Amino acid sequence: MSKKIICSFEKNKVMLKLSEIWIYPVKSLGGISLQEARVTDRGLELDRRWLLIDADGRFLSQREHPELALFRPEIVEGNLRITHKVFLESIEIAARPVFMDENEKIEVTVWEDTVDAFEISQTVTDWFTRLLGFSVRMVYMPEESKRKLDPDYAISGEEITSFSDAYPFLIIGQSSLDDLNGRLKEKVPMNRFRPNFVFTNGEAFEEDFWRDFSIGNLSFAGVKLCDRCVMTTVDQEKGIVSGKDPLKTLAQYRNFGNKVLFGQNVIGLELGDVSVGDEIKVLSRSK
Repeated sequence: MSKKIICSFEKNKVMLKLSEIWIYPVKSLGGISLQEARVTDRGLELDRRWLLIDADGRFLSQREHPELALFRPEIVEGNLRITHKVFLESIEIAARPVFMDENEKIEVTVWEDTVDAFEISQTVTDWFTRLLGFSVRMVYMPEESKRKLDPDYAISGEEITSFSDAYPFLIIGQSSLDDLNGRLKEKVPMNRFRPNFVFTNGEAFEEDFWRDFSIGNLSFAGVKLCDRCVMTTVDQEKGIVSGKDPLKTLAQYRNFGNKVLFGQNVIGLELGDVSVGDEIKVLSRSK
């Protein structure tokens, strides 16, 4: 962490509480708010296990296609149902798909990583292609695909993640968003930043300094602050870029080493369940 970041908070005097849990089953589509979730070896269960790719196998993102935000997922009777907010069309796929030996693996690219995946079906591919107006395919990351973390930020060197940008979890304090909104002409919701965990009762940006912490009975480690991009400017309700904020304002006071930082990337150290309302205990902090 840059030495320019100054730790200003004192030891917590109130209980930090997990206030929101989010998963994003299909990378760069809408999210699902949960009351409880299972922590797996690569992130929250079902989080970013699906991906839309282009003809070259490269991942699609709201960075280039903000309209992806209009696709809204939900879990319905063991299936993943995705509905387009404007067209009001839906499609359902198995939340835990099974692939046969004859299914051909596809190499897909997420940033610098190449990962093996399976195409869901031609029906799903055709549906997304028709609604988006350009050719795409939907793929799924099977259990045997192991996408390792950057070794510079791993702990054991064996940690993996799903189709997330780089890390299994992202945590943001509600106070950090409140601080930002206090500087904006128009407030933005937390969904601009797509966290997995949100907590209350902390000071603004105190998550910057968390190293070892627990949520309920499970242990986690903060490993790298999250640098933000133009995706934060996408209005998640309208599926359009809404202007230069909040990125422009964040850059005025959260710019460290030419990176705009907001939120902490996290690795899970144990498997189990977390629930909204769980206490968060900070066990050690970085300096």
